Amino acid sequence: MKKVKLLIFSAILILSLAACGNNPPADQNAELPKQETPEKPAGETPEKIDFTGRTLNVVTTSADYVPLFEKFTAETGAKVEFLSMSSGEVISRIKAEGGNPMADLWFGGGIDAFMQAKTDGILEQHFSPEAETVPAEYKDADGYWLSKGITVVGFMVNPAILESKNLEVPKSWSDLAKPEYKDEIIMSNPLISGTNYAVVKGLIDLYGEEEAWDYFSKLNANIPFYGKRGGDPQEKVTAGEFAIGIIPVSKGPFDIAKENGFEIIWPEEGIPWVPEGVAIFKNSKGADVAKAFVDFMLKDENQELLSELDGKDGAQMIKPGIKGYETGLPKDKLIVQDLSTFGTLREEILNKWQELTKDKEN
Repeated sequence: MKKVKLLIFSAILILSLAACGNNPPADQNAELPKQETPEKPAGETPEKIDFTGRTLNVVTTSADYVPLFEKFTAETGAKVEFLSMSSGEVISRIKAEGGNPMADLWFGGGIDAFMQAKTDGILEQHFSPEAETVPAEYKDADGYWLSKGITVVGFMVNPAILESKNLEVPKSWSDLAKPEYKDEIIMSNPLISGTNYAVVKGLIDLYGEEEAWDYFSKLNANIPFYGKRGGDPQEKVTAGEFAIGIIPVSKGPFDIAKENGFEIIWPEEGIPWVPEGVAIFKNSKGADVAKAFVDFMLKDENQELLSELDGKDGAQMIKPGIKGYETGLPKDKLIVQDLSTFGTLREEILNKWQELTKDKEN
């Protein structure tokens, strides 16, 4: 009998051990799935985007943005290749190529060209979740473009050249129209430069149509030719070729002015300005990468980096609370401009400008 009981007990023990081997205790069982497929706690940052092996092709206004592109590469694996080109050139080239996208992302340039590009149907929609705090006036309601900052315009002046010719440093737009400044002023062609289209459109908004075009006729008499690139006026004043340049103002010109004894002048009557656009080209091969870049660019920490690279005043940044380089911009002198007509009146204004200045296109 004792032997029978022993055998039964042994059998029960063996069966119990086998069952334990097939069904681990509850605490062990809870640990196993975590080792195989980790779960993210609620609110944790989404999984890292991996674009390794992909390339983002960008058309931009400057090589200054390389550190921002490099950071995007470090975070996503996407290689960034870029071509520097003014906004007017972008529009002209796309039209010449039958609307085919020349890149994936358009980064920088006057917003008028982006408005025109939307009308022409060459941009892709993207509603970035990071753009929710961007004010309505700095983004397209239909999601075709948004702004990365604003460009403001002033004068770079070489006082030494003016002094040698017994001329005063100009303080206003009206000063630039005086006959004594003939051939002393350089400006980029508004047909090519979005910044200088903003000058023309801003002064029309400031003075009114008739008075503005009368002014442009006088200003044109003092400009021997118009530069092909937005950076021409700054470069030619620095080289001593001209005494006065109409330029986009940021940290760079202030640094050059300090090094060379130049002056940066905020025109007394008012300061033209223009939002700088960002958009994704329709039917581009890297549209998904471009959308990820827009989301990346709008994050607060990257807006801070962008403001540093641009060297722009804190008030010029698009997202509230983002600080930047302090230029001393007198914000109360920014011209009250009608942004809604920046795009719709662009062709009409530029056709009239071309007719006025056609013998001086460089």
